Amino acid sequence: MEALLSVIEMETDLVRSGKLKAAGALQPDKARLIHEYTRGMMTAKEHAVALGNLAPAATQSLRRQHGEFQPVLRINLAVLSTARDVANSIVSTVAKVAGAKNANAPTTYGRNGAAPTGPQSARGIAVNQAL
Repeated sequence: MEALLSVIEMETDLVRSGKLKAAGALQPDKARLIHEYTRGMMTAKEHAVALGNLAPAATQSLRRQHGEFQPVLRINLAVLSTARDVANSIVSTVAKVAGAKNANAPTTYGRNGAAPTGPQSARGIAVNQAL
């Protein structure tokens, strides 16, 4: 749990300071540690009564660590959400600007009956909101 907590705190600090590439490099370790943490918590949940009877001090320590982990995780999720919102805002602004260039192009026929050929600009941009 300490290793996961350390990686999450490091990721939070990197994202806050705008070092998104470095934060992304932590993803494999974070995914592995989250998998181990989840598997361990499920095992502890299945054997909660036995753990409480056989190792009450360790059980209390685990509960304390889990309680300390929750606020750190909330902060991390808030920072990641903010970074995602900023990125979405930037992409949306770029998409609007790209679309605005096409909006200024003439849409009627010229005197000779031919469609106008203005400067070609970006046609559009796709944004995946699911991420």
